[in-house]
Parts: sequence; structure tokens; C-alpha cells
Amino acid sequence: MSNTITFYKYQGTGNDFVIIDNRNGTIDLKQEQVALLCDRKFGIGADGLMLLNKLDGYDFAMKYYNADGNESTMCGNGGRCLSRFAKDCGIEKEAFLFLAIDGDHESVFAQNGWVELKMKDVAGINSYLNDFVLNTGSPHYIKKVADIKTVDVFTEGRSIRNSADFIADGINVNFVSINDKGLYVRTYERGVEDETLSCGTGVTAAALALGKTKDGFNEIAIETPGGNLKVKFNALADGSFDNIWLCGPATFVFKGEITF
Repeated sequence: MSNTITFYKYQGTGNDFVIIDNRNGTIDLKQEQVALLCDRKFGIGADGLMLLNKLDGYDFAMKYYNADGNESTMCGNGGRCLSRFAKDCGIEKEAFLFLAIDGDHESVFAQNGWVELKMKDVAGINSYLNDFVLNTGSPHYIKKVADIKTVDVFTEGRSIRNSADFIADGINVNFVSINDKGLYVRTYERGVEDETLSCGTGVTAAALALGKTKDGFNEIAIETPGGNLKVKFNALADGSFDNIWLCGPATFVFKGEITF
């Protein structure tokens, strides 16, 4: 039996998503259906799929799937795009409280048109060989590189993601260079199993690991292949971080129907 659904496409610095309004609770997608919808050859094409769900006590709830069809951990750019979608659907507030897989999140709409998303607190950063590992809602491996433009993100990222210490659960791999403006970040994303143009939890992780300049308030400019973002956070003396905000554009692309 075929299904016809209305979908919406949004992107945040090139990190693109299929979004479905499921506030009536009628959408129940199987893994292979999500993978088909995200497929760039045979479906709509996206880095992930999100459902906008209704939940008492919150403005909405976020359910996120990777492009491979598996439900995944937090997606920062996805949370910003879903917030924009919720506002476009008529939830008229200047700030939202919503529930994602890693807990409560706030999102606000800045005067410059950006969506700012409050991320989970981070207890600390772990050293791994000469690199860093931390969780900003999703797990990330941060590797500093001298020349970001020449890095083979696909080959090197896949090797780290599938290495013995990480293959069981997978890890996102972020290659980061430091410049006079801030950081440049490129990402190999698990679940997509390729380089994506941007990753919200990844640029957040990069900012915490390599962007901190002092204890207290920090504001780090981030460049990705898909555009510019900003990460704001409070760095505490014990090595933890709180009041973390991922800030950037979230843009409607198109609306359509698909039968599958």
C-alpha cells in the first residue's frame, strides 16, 4: 500500500533536512522508508529527516533520523531548522522550548534572521592520541589540521569513524583549522557516511575544543563549506562548559509531496 506525504525541505549552512509535520501523530516511518526519502538519487535527498511532534509541556518535540534511516542522537543544525519550521507552521513565539533525544533545548530568533539553539552542557573534553573526543549531544572526534582545504575528509574521516575504538557506536569526525577569523571546520558525519557541508554539534565541539580563548564567555566565528555560524559558550575553570549556543541561518528550500 502506497503512502503520500507532504514534506518540507530546509537547510542550515548546507546541512539539509526533510521535515514532516507529525503533530497529529499519524506518521510512522520504517528505517528503509526514511533512507529512501533521504536518498539523493531515488528519493528527495537530505542529510537527515525530522518529525515535528506534539508533546505536552513543550512547544514541540524533535525526532531525528540519519540519512541511513536510523534514529540518531542530537543534530544541532536540525534543531535550528526544525525551530524555523515550527515558526513557519504558525507556532508564534520568539523563543521555543522543545524536547530532543538528549533532553530540553531552547531556541530563539535573532534580529539578523538567524536561529540560536541552546545546546547541552558539556562536562569536559577527553584527549585521544593528539586529538580530542567530546559529546555535544552527538559524539565528535576533533582533529586539528594545518591546511583544511587539502584534507581528504572522506578517506580520513571514514578511517577514524570505523577504527577499533569507535566502530561499535560510530563517531563524527571534524577536521579543524584555526585562522585569524576563528575556525574552519569540515565534517565526516556518521549515518551519512560522507562529508556534509556543515554539522551543528560538530562545529560546537570544535569551538569548545579549539576555540576557547579564556575562562568565562567566549564567542567563536565558524566557517564551514556550507556557510558561516557562531558558537557562544561559557568556559568554566574546571574544564566544563555551559550556556552553549549554536547560532546560524535556517532556511526554507521547498515543499512537496511524495508517494512511496
